[in-house]
Amino acid sequence: MTLRIEDYAVIGDLHTAALVGMNGSIDWLCLPHFDSPSCFAGLLGDGSHGFWQLAPAGGPSSIVATRRHYREDSLVLETEFDTATGTVRVTDCMPMRDTHPHVVRLVEGISGTVDMHMDLAVRFDYGEIVPWLTSTDGLIRMTAGPDAVALWHLVDPVGHDLHTEADFTVREGSRFPFTFVWFPSHEEPPPPLDAYYAINLTDAYWKEWSARCTYEGPYRDAVVRSLITLKALTYEPTGGIVAAATTSLPEAIGGSRNWDYRYCWLRDATLTLESLMRGGYFEEAMAWRDWLLRAVAGDVSRLQIMYGPAGERRLDEWEAPWLPGYENSAPVRIGNAASGQFQLDVYGEVMSALYASAHSEGIQSRAAWALQTQLVDFLRTGWDEPDDGIWEVRGPRRHFTHSKVMAWVAVDRAVRTLEEWPELEGPLEEWRVLRHQIFTEVCEKGYNEKIASFTQYYECDLLDASVLMIPLVGFLPATDPRVISTVEAVQKGLVDDGFVLRYRTADDGEVDGLTGREGAFLACSFWLVDCLHLIGRIDEAEELFGRLLALRNDLGLLSEEYDPRGGRLVGNFPQAFSHVSLVNSACRLTGHDALATQSEMEMAEALRGGRVVDHSLSMFPAMSRPPKRKRMRGVRHRGAAKR
Repeated sequence: MTLRIEDYAVIGDLHTAALVGMNGSIDWLCLPHFDSPSCFAGLLGDGSHGFWQLAPAGGPSSIVATRRHYREDSLVLETEFDTATGTVRVTDCMPMRDTHPHVVRLVEGISGTVDMHMDLAVRFDYGEIVPWLTSTDGLIRMTAGPDAVALWHLVDPVGHDLHTEADFTVREGSRFPFTFVWFPSHEEPPPPLDAYYAINLTDAYWKEWSARCTYEGPYRDAVVRSLITLKALTYEPTGGIVAAATTSLPEAIGGSRNWDYRYCWLRDATLTLESLMRGGYFEEAMAWRDWLLRAVAGDVSRLQIMYGPAGERRLDEWEAPWLPGYENSAPVRIGNAASGQFQLDVYGEVMSALYASAHSEGIQSRAAWALQTQLVDFLRTGWDEPDDGIWEVRGPRRHFTHSKVMAWVAVDRAVRTLEEWPELEGPLEEWRVLRHQIFTEVCEKGYNEKIASFTQYYECDLLDASVLMIPLVGFLPATDPRVISTVEAVQKGLVDDGFVLRYRTADDGEVDGLTGREGAFLACSFWLVDCLHLIGRIDEAEELFGRLLALRNDLGLLSEEYDPRGGRLVGNFPQAFSHVSLVNSACRLTGHDALATQSEMEMAEALRGGRVVDHSLSMFPAMSRPPKRKRMRGVRHRGAAKR
């Protein structure tokens, strides 16, 4: 039976991530990268689509109690099972890779004796391909086409119904290590990691990383866990951050609003940058900024709303009909057709993120500025076009209010840049006129006096939570009566059981071209926290923030949405945008709103004074990014024997 979304944990190696269930089963893993085909897809189907379980023999009925936690401030997961005869611990992690991705699992006896069962079913290409299996002493190899995996072990496996199974008994103090590795099928499998040392080195890596967090406040545990999750969703080779580790987890159980989120959204750019810098992670923030510059380089009129982790542009969408979907929520989609949509808001996101990073560093690159001027130049005429909107609707294009606000943001950040760096060149007066033109039109056509709120699109009476961004991006001050009345209108019209919907869905799909409902969008609920704080309703903001924190699972993880009717998390998991918004709201509520650590501020201050650098050979300079820290790696030798 499929577990609830909140019953999963995430482990990862900054290239990909796996979901581990409370029942000891890894039900989702794509190798070798986030957006690669999966080898375990049981999450979107059943056991026939791939999984790897280590749990007490006898199934759920043999388990008296289950406990799990991450080792403090790390991404090493420990799950303990109590049975009638003893207690056993399963420790899971993905070590920082050298060349090949590994999953390390260590079964340890805590007390008494526990009979354990391993069930492994590798299914390549999203659960469709059964591999060819060969087995020698201590090693199982599974191969299909270009993919191969190896499992190093100390048990006695047997084949059964296209599964590999093993029964073994764990006594107090004994250890059974398992190391699972992907490699190209034309190569030999790499040697195993020592499971015990690999786990401890992985734990040390994450603890060292977490110790750099500069946030101090009443929500520190939630903030640190959210930042760890954000780091876990980072594709380290490029600095890109995927929206989630999964595809097609439904926005409503049984519904068809199922999308592939294993890509990097420009929509998230500014808020992601801010959350990293507020947490003291300047290096990661600048890596994200550099990814952004590389991804958007080229013809700015063809700017996409999302890209692959390495900046890939072609994210063609197709369906996997052999997968029934999470709790029969079909279809399962691979790729995302929304990558071909036209969204004005991404121009504002890119300009805002680049402005924030340059302002923090005190440096502007002429090469980067040349790209930015092209973005703004496109908006001289492009801003007046209808678009698909922030929510990637699949209905008709409209003049969405949020999109126009973000077009204003793009021009506003360009104006501010020229005002702060006068050495740069650009038509300042022309842009000031354009900024005023967009502002005037949004106020005239995007605000509805009858309902006293900014609306979803021009001259309509529909609400949309995206307009909560108006005071957050500086379009209007929070003290403006139109902002206050808009916040109140959203509270009255878009709050469902205490949490914010993006908009009211309609059965006829009039706005978004889709049928069925969806859950409350968690990022929007955090935006409401921010807005309530800005307009001085502090108690309400803190109360809502507390209820949002209570939605996290026992490990501190959030998905994209929450279903108030079912009382459960829905949507892709874990969701970067939810955790980014949590960090930013926590910083706002506690006054921890600085975008850099003191040392980084001092470093930037030494470079200030409107400094412009001319990187004629590179459009994406490292600028003042601190040097990378040396990574701690696992020790490559034979796994520890039973003791």
